[in-house]
Amino acid sequence: MNSPLDMGGRFGAARRGAARPNAGWRRLGGARGFSLVEVMCAILVLGVGVVGLTQGLATALKSAKETELQTAASLFAAGQVELLRAEGYLTDGETEGTCGGDLTKYRWRQRISDAGIEGLHEVAVTIESADDGGAVYELRTLLFEVPLGTTETESRREREAQRRARRGGGS
Repeated sequence: MNSPLDMGGRFGAARRGAARPNAGWRRLGGARGFSLVEVMCAILVLGVGVVGLTQGLATALKSAKETELQTAASLFAAGQVELLRAEGYLTDGETEGTCGGDLTKYRWRQRISDAGIEGLHEVAVTIESADDGGAVYELRTLLFEVPLGTTETESRREREAQRRARRGGGS
């Protein structure tokens, strides 16, 4: 009679010589899972990915801030040119002032010069850093002003005086 402890019989044949699937892949002690080297490699790959992602985000934020500054500076410069158009007269020279709003660390410089044709003026508005004086943005354009006759010279001087009074003495 065959007992379960007996290696003979039909059950014993399976135990004795038959190969078990994946018998060579068993770990020591029968434990299953990842080895320390595999875990360390996975952490290394994950770390490299996280560092790359962090660098990418930092670059994107810096670029977005620079774009925001450029946009604000261009709108401010365009506003200065529109103020000149609204005043209706141009006086050659240079004026400067500080920017407000989002550009508190910046100043503007406006230069109006004769373009060589009567009534045509070249206007350059530059937005600069107040710290180092480096140009952040520059807008250059041409504005046309109808040339004044000799009878209009006095009224032009009066308008120029009013303009200076509104700007606070040219600054």
